[in-house]
Parts: sequence; C-alpha cells; structure tokens
Amino acid sequence: MRLVVIANRLPITVKSLDPVKLERSPGGLVSGIETFIKKARISDWVWMGWGGSNLRKKDVQKIKELLLNKHRCLPAYVPEKIMNKFYNGFCNRTLWPLFHSMPTLATYEKSTWESYIEVNRIFLKTLLENLEVGKETHIWIHDYHLMLLPGMLREVHPEAKIGFFLHIPFPPPEIYAQLPWRREILEGLLGADLIGFHTYEYTINFLRSLSRVLGIEHSMGELVYLDRLLKVDTFPMGIDFELFNSIKGVSKKTKAIKQALGNKKIVFSVDRLDYTKGIYNRLLAFEDFLRRREDWRGKVVLILNVVPSREGVEQYQSMKRQIEEKVAQINGTFGSVEWVPVLYHYKSLSVEDLVAHYKASDVLLVTPIKDGMNLIAKEFVASRRDLRGVLVLSEFAGSSRELGEALVVNPNSVEELSKAIELALEMPPEEQESRLRIMQDRLKRYDVLKWGSEFLETLKGIASKRDTLKTKELGDRLSRKLKDMFRSAKSRLLLVDYDGTLVPLAKRPQLAVPTQEIKDILYLLGMLENTQVVLISGRKKGAAASVVWGSTYNPCCRARLLGKGAKERLG
Repeated sequence: MRLVVIANRLPITVKSLDPVKLERSPGGLVSGIETFIKKARISDWVWMGWGGSNLRKKDVQKIKELLLNKHRCLPAYVPEKIMNKFYNGFCNRTLWPLFHSMPTLATYEKSTWESYIEVNRIFLKTLLENLEVGKETHIWIHDYHLMLLPGMLREVHPEAKIGFFLHIPFPPPEIYAQLPWRREILEGLLGADLIGFHTYEYTINFLRSLSRVLGIEHSMGELVYLDRLLKVDTFPMGIDFELFNSIKGVSKKTKAIKQALGNKKIVFSVDRLDYTKGIYNRLLAFEDFLRRREDWRGKVVLILNVVPSREGVEQYQSMKRQIEEKVAQINGTFGSVEWVPVLYHYKSLSVEDLVAHYKASDVLLVTPIKDGMNLIAKEFVASRRDLRGVLVLSEFAGSSRELGEALVVNPNSVEELSKAIELALEMPPEEQESRLRIMQDRLKRYDVLKWGSEFLETLKGIASKRDTLKTKELGDRLSRKLKDMFRSAKSRLLLVDYDGTLVPLAKRPQLAVPTQEIKDILYLLGMLENTQVVLISGRKKGAAASVVWGSTYNPCCRARLLGKGAKERLG
C-alpha cells in the first residue's frame, strides 16, 4: 500500500534556504499522523502540503527534490495574495467560526471563496504533476482547508481510493445551511470514499446536512452519490500513549517548576490563542474562586500559557489584549510581593516542557467553548503515571465523550467552572487515582495507531465494496448469449425500470419525458409475439402513463405500466 497524506501544512517548515534550515511544524494533526505512520510501519508514503510563506515559486522548485527525497514531503506553491485570502479569509473568517457554531462571527465574501477554490485546484495540480495515483494508492485528505479536493480528484481519477478526515466540529444543519456555498462544499466532500469525524455528534450533523441540502439519505452511514457507494463514520483521534506515559528527561524540569513556585498547588492551562478555547472564562472562574475562597489565597497559582496564533488578525490581537488586561487585574487585586496568582506566558512549548508542566500541575483546565477533539486533555491523562492530578474538561470538547471521569463542565458558566476548580484542588488522592486509572486504560486501548489503522481499513473495505457493486458493461460474449436466449424463449417478460434507467432523474417527475426513440423501442418490444413488457415506476399509474406515452400510446401495444407499489407487488 502507498499512502499519500494531504494537509494544508507539511510536517516540516522551511525557515531559511541559504543555508537550508528546517523546523518541525507544531500541532496535533502533524504529530498524530507522523506517529501513526511510524507505529504502523508504513514504508511507502508521501506528505503533500503548502510550502510556507518563506518560499517563492522558484524556491519551491529548488527545494522540492530535497524535501521529497529526504523527508517524503511534496511542497505545493500558493501565491501569497491567494494564500492570504484563502487562509486568513475563507478558512479562518468563514469556515472556522461557522463550523464551531459561532455564525455571528462568520463573514461571507465571494473573493475569499474563489481563493478557496483556487488553492484546492493548486493542490490537485501539484498532486497530479508529481505523483502517480495507482490502484494501491490510498489518498488521505485532512481538514477544512481542502474540502473541495476529494471531488476534484474524483473527476480526474474515478477509481481512486480517497479518504477525508475533518479535525474540527461539523455544525448542526441549521447552522451549516447559512453557508452560501453549502452545496459545493458537500459535493466536494462526497468525492471521498470515506468521510471521518471525531465524534458521533459531528457525523450525524453531516448526514443531516446531506439530507437537508442535497436530499441524500443514508443507511447506517452508507450512501450512494453519483452511482458510487461511500461511507461516513466516526473515528475519535487518539494519542501516542506510551510517549506521554513513559517520556524521559523531564523530571528535572518538573521539579524546577514546583520549586520556583514554592511547592504551591498548580492549576495549568495551555491553549492556542483562539476565541473557541474559552481562555477568558477560565480567568473569570479563577478570579471568582479566589474571591470566594480566601483561605486558598497565597497557596495556589494559575499558569496560563497561551500559544501564539494568527497574530496578523485584528480580532486575535484584541483577544490577546483582553486576556492580558484580565491577568493584570487579578494579580493587582489578589497578589502580593510574595505571591503572583496568575503566571502568564505567551509562547510555544516543546513536548518536554509541556509534559513537565503536566506532571508538575495539580489541575489541568481544558475548557473550550467548542472543540473538535482536544488532545491536550488526553496527553495530560497519559502523562500522569503517578495517578495524581485532576482534569477539568469542557462538555463541548470532543474528548469529553471518552474522558467522562474528568470533572466535565459547561465553560459558559463561570460559577460552575469556579466550583470545579475548587473541587479539583480538594479532591482526595484515592479519587484522583480511580478516575485517572479508568481514563488511562481507555486511552491505551484506542491510541493513535488504532485510530489511523481503523480509518484506513474502513477505507479499503468501502472502496472494495464500491468496486464490487458498481455497474459493469456487458461483454460481447454475454451480450450474444442473452440475445440467443431471448430469441429461443417460448414466452418472455421484460421488467424495465423507468426513472433513472430509461430517462435521467429529474427534479420534477413530469420533466422526465422519454425520447421518441425510447417510445419506438418500447412499442416494437411490446408488439413481439409471446412478449410482455412491464415498465416499473414509483408514480401513480395514470400520471406515469400520461408522461410516458402522452397522446401516442397505442392500446394494441402489449407494453404495460405498473405504478406506485409495483416493486412490492412483483415480490
């Protein structure tokens, strides 16, 4: 099997060209898929993605051979102007807020939509010009940046094995329907053989949107689109449990963090700067906790680590200022020379630093307003080999479906979140151990290897089923045999389906009118001796007859028409 992974970004970022300096790209998608490829021992794979803003077109051509041969990465070149409208425009100002069920924050601009189409076409062109799509090639497309690509690729390679996975939520149909290009996005996704989501909720939202927007129904997640079978299913993404549970070389960092804070209780929060993460509400809840529980003042510290993100977007700059102002207010109100209630950091953390903070903290706050999965919660649980620590988790994070033993909260309620912090800090060690043990056992069983393997096995299965069920043309030998059997038969019965067979499917039944050639053929067949021709239609008999025959029907013709319920009566 050859695996082609296609995502918006490559797993490595080109920082400079002279000399060539490469850096590993951050993010759960990158680390998750890289870990899966390694653990699954896939030897033949390629990762295609955007080359980065540092690369011009001629630079991409220069470095492509190095990236492809040494790192199995195929860079796609996107002009900076188009990329800005695509990424900062349509992806982050339209799709991101809408798919996170925040439609009031979404904007709809035709120019950014056109850039979205163009970037998806550039990815298609890059793929076709550089890689051969063979029978054993499995193409795995990721996330909301490339939702048109499956359909584009299907047009060029009808037999390709294509999987798509969405790493963010899919909204309810009443919210999704607000997107002006809702049909085009769905039709693009339906180019895949398998479409995957993190939770059952997102899967159902997608299937309901298909029904509402395109009128397509499903049976147990399987559906037929353009005479092709495909599947929609749920695959909650796991983590590399062993890495976070057994990581070495962080004990000194863990100890240093605790000593620097005078061994106070630590509440830890780490998130990318984004309005979906609920960071400001965490500060409000911690402020409420300190106001209510004076006895905890001077004994607990909130380490708030915000990872830089989309710094060029004004809305994110405003959010950053709001967070920093609230941190200053809390520290000014409750702090003293000996104690700073909130330690604020605006930076990225390495895996080692992240795990050191997980191990040093007593409570982890993961309280997004809406999140596709959120692997931070799973990483924290896996890292606590000592079975100590409490996870406070939003019910709106996808991971809450698997981590029910956490303190699950509604992050929109400051009071509920404040009381959860209080309960977490005072939870007995025996209860901490019981909760963590159950969650760890679950994460061990369904790790990132299980996630990726299950997705690809399902893709293989549905592609094989698709090939088995597809219509095949009659060969010359079988065609001659059928003709001979027809001629020699003493009596003949021809059952012919009407809509979608004799005539194309139409939006309104009365528009599905047969050509004169079809009418002539039916008439000649009906006039043959010892032959009955039966047309099968889902309409009422009288209405169907008027559409099929019009005023040309000859009552002497032995072609009959069965109306609604015909298939049931024929058994």
